[in-house]
Amino acid sequence: MKILVETSARHVHVTQEALETLFGAGAELTNKKDLSQPGQFLCFEKVTVVGPKGELVCSILGPVRPDCQVELSLTDARKLGIAAPVRESGDIAGTPGCKLIGPKGEVEISQGVIAAKRHIHFDPKSAEEYGVKDKQIVSVAVGGEGRKLVFGDVVCRVSPKFAPAMHIDTDEANAASIGGNVDGEILQ
Repeated sequence: MKILVETSARHVHVTQEALETLFGAGAELTNKKDLSQPGQFLCFEKVTVVGPKGELVCSILGPVRPDCQVELSLTDARKLGIAAPVRESGDIAGTPGCKLIGPKGEVEISQGVIAAKRHIHFDPKSAEEYGVKDKQIVSVAVGGEGRKLVFGDVVCRVSPKFAPAMHIDTDEANAASIGGNVDGEILQ
């Protein structure tokens, strides 16, 4: 079965407290573009992520969250000198931290830097149609001209808050020569 495959570039999720430290009291995230997942959006606001070996400018995704989280490709993490583990979004316990710099201040996060595990979002109806369950591991065939490959270890995430789409990072998209959004084929 076909599934939309989207490339998720490096980004940051922030708490309201961190947002106000970085951008000033009363700061709110400004929607630049809605994303495929309901209620999620790319923000105009950006921060500088600082690690032991370097720094990168990253967009913030909204809305605010209960914890700060930085999602990088493994290449980005190496550039920063951070040993980011591959984890599902939200699974940040015991992960490395970093410094976030905004126009009004800085925040030192003690944990939260990850390389996001490749995953597919499903709402319950779509999961049933695709014949998958929450946390099930599947493989997905993708690829551009001359770079076709099969991604293994793709975790299915099912929630009424989700819309069907697979997310991979920029390293993974480059490995498959994917530019923009493409269709992948779920292999079970």
